[in-house]
Amino acid sequence: QLVESGGGLVQAGGSLRLSCAASGGTFSTLPMGWFRQAPGKEREFVAAITVSGGDTYYADSVKGRFTISRDNAKSMAYLQMNSLKPEDTAVYYCAADPEGTFTKDEAWGSWGQGIQVTVSS
Repeated sequence: QLVESGGGLVQAGGSLRLSCAASGGTFSTLPMGWFRQAPGKEREFVAAITVSGGDTYYADSVKGRFTISRDNAKSMAYLQMNSLKPEDTAVYYCAADPEGTFTKDEAWGSWGQGIQVTVSS
């Protein structure tokens, strides 16, 4: 089970940190990812991190502004979002256990319920 927290309303240029708490005992063996879905749009890849945390991947739209990380001892994943823009407004989802192309949402086996992030201009 994955549970996101840390969303909310922030002004453009501000920062938020999303957290994803995992339960079930296998967190430390699973790659993790973040996706987002804006109103009227398909869910899109944001970032992913390998099991060890040694490799990270980002969508071009967030590269240099967002940072994904994880703490395997706490079964937590994080998404630090800086320099937020109104176009970052979306429901953000934590995901785990991918098979196949990790930038595609159908590759991921487990999902959180999502959390709203709203960036005002």
